[in-house]
Amino acid sequence: MKIPFFTPFVALPFDGFQEHAEKVKECAWAFQQAIECYFAEKCENFEEYLYEVDRLESEADEIKISIRRSVSKRAKMRVDKFQLFLYIQEQDKVLDCVEDCLNWISYRRNTTLSKELKKGFINLVDAVMTSIEEVSHMVQEARLYFENYSERQRKIVKDIIRNLHDIEHEADKLEDALKSDIFSKESDPIVVYHMVELTQRIGAIANHAENTGDMMRAIIERD
Repeated sequence: MKIPFFTPFVALPFDGFQEHAEKVKECAWAFQQAIECYFAEKCENFEEYLYEVDRLESEADEIKISIRRSVSKRAKMRVDKFQLFLYIQEQDKVLDCVEDCLNWISYRRNTTLSKELKKGFINLVDAVMTSIEEVSHMVQEARLYFENYSERQRKIVKDIIRNLHDIEHEADKLEDALKSDIFSKESDPIVVYHMVELTQRIGAIANHAENTGDMMRAIIERD
């Protein structure tokens, strides 16, 4: 077991990371409900989901600012401050992409798609949700690692990071298949553009979730 030089620093930043990750997860739940509502026959609650995501994004911003202030004030840290800043920035991009997706689909409310395309979008969103759940899980396990510096705990974190890569790969395949289906099943160029762009923006959520894993790997490898 490694003996940490400065153990007091780890609790506060990782408390904040976990709190921020939970806000991202809450936001993702609202996003999933909004997508399901959008593709339903009638969607009466879409504006409520937009408001909820906006509210959660504002709360997450406050947590992010608090983390940055806390890290900046600490003179000596076992983990590079720059790595911590990069991590919270990437985790925040997951949330930004969620908000961006909902804003994008709000520009065109009356799109009618086939059942196959709707199912394709739901499957892609499900994969994205899995990646966000894994980010929260990763932060929780990383927090435990920095409490005891156990190699076993480090391996748990690394396994989650590898899983994030696998999930992103699966999301990429779903994204590619969905874009192909949109081009083959839709003839209206506006609908095609709107839905292909939405597909790419949803896929970007999984990309940023994967990136948080890369940032976390850098943090645990530098301690």
